[in-house]
Amino acid sequence: MRDLVVVILAGGAGTRFWPLSTEQRPKQFLDLFGGRTLLQRSLDRVRGMVPPERVLVLTNEAFLPQVREQLPELPEENVVGEPARRDTAAAVALSALLCRRLFGDPVILTLTADHLIEPVELFQKAALSAIDAAAREGVLYTFGIRPSYPATSYGYLELGRKVGEDEGIEHYEVLRFKEKPDLQTAKGYLREGRYLWNSGMFVWQTGAILEELKEHLPRHLDHLERALRHLGTARWRQALRDAFEPLKAISIDYGVMEMASRIRCVAAPFRWSDVGGWLALQEFLPRDAAGNAYRGKLHTLEAEGNLVFCDDADEVVALVGVKDLVVVRAGKTTLVVPKERAEEVKRLVQRLKGRG
Repeated sequence: MRDLVVVILAGGAGTRFWPLSTEQRPKQFLDLFGGRTLLQRSLDRVRGMVPPERVLVLTNEAFLPQVREQLPELPEENVVGEPARRDTAAAVALSALLCRRLFGDPVILTLTADHLIEPVELFQKAALSAIDAAAREGVLYTFGIRPSYPATSYGYLELGRKVGEDEGIEHYEVLRFKEKPDLQTAKGYLREGRYLWNSGMFVWQTGAILEELKEHLPRHLDHLERALRHLGTARWRQALRDAFEPLKAISIDYGVMEMASRIRCVAAPFRWSDVGGWLALQEFLPRDAAGNAYRGKLHTLEAEGNLVFCDDADEVVALVGVKDLVVVRAGKTTLVVPKERAEEVKRLVQRLKGRG
């Protein structure tokens, strides 16, 4: 269809879905909704846009077997293992250099492996609109999500003027990236109506993002370009380790996008969730008459507003006289936490790691 490469970032190791998500099997490898994992859904989302040989997956070196098992249609060399976690700027820089080396100067659609997006048709329509504009005008694109509540866990995009509309897909200038706000600031953003959530997905010409990286993160390029000289040789993995070792851990948002000049976004027409924790699953799970969202076999007596998730969908959970709890069963582990404290699971995991 066009000179396009899809890059999927799949190196995260989130802990907010513990005990189902672990450092050995993080969120992107989980089947949360039946049938396909989040990683597999990320590839499903771009089917028909590019052939498998034009999809690159960047992941942690330890996750290479899981990615290759879940995405067997990709060529083995298209799954690249990062030897150390250095946040998204390193992954973006490495993927851009690989695209230049393997494909010339394609447009790159950079996605994450742990989001849920529906419907796919609207996602592809918005993505193709951004791809066309990025190729035509050499600008950097991101996808903005219209906020439905004053979220404090997302970054925001401050919109400038509307620069166009493509069959219902709205394009805007981005004036600046805003860090995760406190609640009052987030409420203000919602009232003003000119702020969108930052989805963390991007579109850019290979040459355009490499120019920005050269200006704002030149050491990233210097180290990674040296490693690329050994691509396809026996020294490649060691060269990549040597390149990652001195890199500063920084996101592409902070490292480049906040300082780049020509930034635009499409206002996403699709439904989006970063599936950031257990509470995010509620809107995607069935509910009973008492508002209990669940996966598994749930039996209740005077219990309401709970979230129950069983890794084994045949497992039985019974609740009596409780409300607004999160109950998770995964293997031999059970988590029970009030909904209002669900974000503290991350703290619990840190404490458990400290105890070995």
